[in-house]
Amino acid sequence: MTTTLITGANKGLGFETARRLTAAGHTVYVGSRDIERGRRAAERLGTRIVQLDVTHDASVQAAAKSIEADGGLDVLINNAGIESLDADNNVIGAADVTADVMRHLFETNVFGTVRVTHAFLPLLRRSIAPVVVNVSSGLASLTRVTDADAPAYAYPGVAYPASKTAVNMITVQYAKAFPGMRINAVEPGFTKTDLNGNTGVQTVEQGAEIIVRMAQVGPDGPTGGYFDEAGPLPW
Repeated sequence: MTTTLITGANKGLGFETARRLTAAGHTVYVGSRDIERGRRAAERLGTRIVQLDVTHDASVQAAAKSIEADGGLDVLINNAGIESLDADNNVIGAADVTADVMRHLFETNVFGTVRVTHAFLPLLRRSIAPVVVNVSSGLASLTRVTDADAPAYAYPGVAYPASKTAVNMITVQYAKAFPGMRINAVEPGFTKTDLNGNTGVQTVEQGAEIIVRMAQVGPDGPTGGYFDEAGPLPW
């Protein structure tokens, strides 16, 4: 039985990924910052629940100890993330971005990914087929955001794409450091979730497709890559 942890899984892409992987036979832990929301989600999904705030060391360490006591972990999906939006749900543009805005967003999207990965590495290294999926974004692609003909070119924000480009680099470096693991970054597409004020054009079912697929790669599958549903993406 494959055991999987998904951070930020009480709603949106994380919730849908949990639903799909549970249906595929995984034992899934819904990682949720809010334990009550997580419990409600887990009850709906038929999964396990673990309180996990990716921005706090003690929370992450407690989650790792709890999952270790239950038997270990095979798949880690670093899904929890936030956007830099103002009070009207508009992306904070370059003129208004501050160091505090960047710091707040990086704490979840970048440092949270490292914090959780570091805490669960001992468990993953004991698995016979360990997998890590880092949920990135098409906005992480320097190729795309510098191509005037690409939709990503028009995106006005600074903090979010910078954080996801950092996630891509983290993915590559971890993949090289741990060749026995399958560690990849994925781009779910512009999906309608709370992250973007529900302005996305895809459903969560569509967006979760690549996350679910890469969560199930075997020991001979790709690692150190960056993928969307159609295949590899340019860095």
